[in-house]
Amino acid sequence: MYVFKLDDKDLSILRLLQQDAKITVREIAARLHLTTTPVHERIRRMEEQGVIKQYVALVDHTKVNKGLIVFCHVSLKEHTKQAGGLFLDTINGFAQITECYNISGSFDFMLKIVVADMEEYHQFYVDQLGETPGISHMQSSFVMGIMKYTMQLV
Repeated sequence: MYVFKLDDKDLSILRLLQQDAKITVREIAARLHLTTTPVHERIRRMEEQGVIKQYVALVDHTKVNKGLIVFCHVSLKEHTKQAGGLFLDTINGFAQITECYNISGSFDFMLKIVVADMEEYHQFYVDQLGETPGISHMQSSFVMGIMKYTMQLV
């Protein structure tokens, strides 16, 4: 894995973009006491190298009727490329699953599922996730409160 070399200016640009993705190149340049051209070139370079993957809006899940967050740990029956690929292909089609991590320990995957309420989760769990081929065991944990939520890495 190639690690992209970031200097202090790059890190400062990333911090500002993570705080506000709508910030303009001109505003970044002013805050860092640079001209717009080198700021623009640094941002473009970080985009091309995959340091900056995308720009998104963080949505308050409660304001779009998605009040329940569930972390579901999943174990597969088989640990083959084919079984894992089939599982991933299936869950990638579920809009309710917003994140999926391959993890170590007692389970193979951890899914973050965002739905309106317990009724919707139960329906999703029984009718969709529970019907996914290759799953041997699932365990759900329900978020009672969000204590910290950030996407900032640097």
